[in-house]
Amino acid sequence: MSEVRDDRQYTETHEWILDNGDGTFTMGVTDHAQALLGDMVFVELPGEGDEASHEDEFCVVESVKAASGVYAPADLEIVAANEALDDEPELVNSSCYDDGWLVKFKADNIEGLMSAEDYTNTLD
Repeated sequence: MSEVRDDRQYTETHEWILDNGDGTFTMGVTDHAQALLGDMVFVELPGEGDEASHEDEFCVVESVKAASGVYAPADLEIVAANEALDDEPELVNSSCYDDGWLVKFKADNIEGLMSAEDYTNTLD
């Protein structure tokens, strides 16, 4: 069974969002998503200051099986990208909720996120 952490919210497209409490959010792919994708070989991240509109693909994770887009949960501005993934994309597999985060961003309004319980129910 996939790990789902209670301290974050989730999207229908299998990303997690953590409110950092300072006006920024951290985002990554869920354990369920990384398991389905398989071994990561490349992660294409946006740069600091880049902006994305709600539901736009703004990042790509590529595994031995497929490339998959990561979608903006709101209109957002990137404040940091996880540069460790340039050399170690497999962190998305081994530590998707910790060291394998993708980006940190600022957004004014994020709607339509699911609680951990609601997300878990979509996986059944």
